[in-house]
Amino acid sequence: MRLEGKIGIVTAAGSGMGRAGALIFAREGAAVAVVDRDAAAADEVVKEIIARGGRAIALSGDLRSDDFAAEIVDKTVEEYGALDFVWNHIGIRGPGAVEDIDMDDFSLAIDLNLRSVLVTTSRAIPHLRKREGASLLYTGSTSGVQASAYSPVYTSLKHGVVGMAKGIAKRFAKDGIRANVVCPGPIDTPMLREFVNRPDMGGDDSETENLVKQRAAATPMGRAGRPEEIANAALFLISDEASFVTGAALLVDGGIAA
Repeated sequence: MRLEGKIGIVTAAGSGMGRAGALIFAREGAAVAVVDRDAAAADEVVKEIIARGGRAIALSGDLRSDDFAAEIVDKTVEEYGALDFVWNHIGIRGPGAVEDIDMDDFSLAIDLNLRSVLVTTSRAIPHLRKREGASLLYTGSTSGVQASAYSPVYTSLKHGVVGMAKGIAKRFAKDGIRANVVCPGPIDTPMLREFVNRPDMGGDDSETENLVKQRAAATPMGRAGRPEEIANAALFLISDEASFVTGAALLVDGGIAA
């Protein structure tokens, strides 16, 4: 198994790509802390992991809280005694508008896409230093490596995630800690539906599925990705198979950025 004996954290793991990652990491031998604001969703993922013979705990709370963003590291180490990896998957779309932007929405997006990720990373580093093959993984986006006219704010946030990960990769390489980013394109998740049909852009719920189909069809591969396809890329970046990979932003986007 590719993560045998490793201990890790996955944030926003109650659904979509995070859920797929938690399940796959556990299948590959890792003990996983499943973090989500939806306690019932986190519990369901943990139950599924345990039913398959894996190890997992559920941690629910609001990652806008610096205390909780740090606490997920403390509780994982308390439960399992160490920490080998963190997939900082948490993130939200942020406001679509630039004119008449809601700055409260912008602040929330910064808190969840950047601030909470940095707090968790900061708390994790002393523990990761103690482990061979330690890894930090972040969720970026195609919009983290090229601009999106559809969403300038999201573009700025995901460029920030990519830039932060690259800086962390260089700073902590000497400590044996790798840091990488997985950059999804349109993936068939609840987040995609939120992204294509935002209220501040005049969204109409009746059009959501049509907009999802249009977005998927616009990829060179002509479809949306599956959560498992992102989770498999994440598995590679976290595993020892990627032992010489750090500071990378791996595009898993059906060819959009090509």
